[in-house]
Amino acid sequence: MKAISSMATRHVLADLAAVAVDAGLPLVEVESVGGVDAAERVAAGEQFDLVFLASGALGKLADSGHVDAATVVPLMLSQVAVAVASGSSSPADRPDGVAFSDAAGVRDAMRAATRIGYSTGPSGTALVRMIEAWGMAEEIGERLVQARPGIPVARSLADGDVDLGFQQLSELVGQPGVRILGVMPPDCAIDTVFGGAVATASADKDRAAEVLAFFASAEAAPIKTAQAFGAP
Repeated sequence: MKAISSMATRHVLADLAAVAVDAGLPLVEVESVGGVDAAERVAAGEQFDLVFLASGALGKLADSGHVDAATVVPLMLSQVAVAVASGSSSPADRPDGVAFSDAAGVRDAMRAATRIGYSTGPSGTALVRMIEAWGMAEEIGERLVQARPGIPVARSLADGDVDLGFQQLSELVGQPGVRILGVMPPDCAIDTVFGGAVATASADKDRAAEVLAFFASAEAAPIKTAQAFGAP
């Protein structure tokens, strides 16, 4: 059984797929690529059984008939976090261990950063829009560095390409060479709900629906929590 997803959920989906097999469900091979690329491939008619993307992207695919709208289900909540390279003495650091208490702290960190890394997909788009809403686009625009599709911001931080990074917490946890400062504060939080759906092109829609139901079940919740995802 074939599935496609954005990069943000690749690790948790791999763990869920392994547990699903233990529960007697078919093996799902999940290909994880940039979210935009994934949506385009599904829309182009490429054969998949399951599609895992941000809720907005799934909604568009449902509207266009490329996934079964009746099967669309939210699976997990992802929060955007802020990180620096390991050993960094970034001005974003706080001696009390608290990264930011409010949006003003995030803006100060951006102003102090030399290069600011952000991801492709909905979280990156939301960050750019927030910067524009703050009236900071001209001030820091040239310092914004968007990660290439399929390349996590964590790698850009570890390689020294950026000194302040914004990406989904699940993409930063456990990655070498980075130190997570914390999630975005409540007054500027960027949260994304990722969901799943059965693809219209699926060769076995019933079995695909069974796998999707397992991924959405209470039995699967601890796996998502362990990967830094919350309940949708």
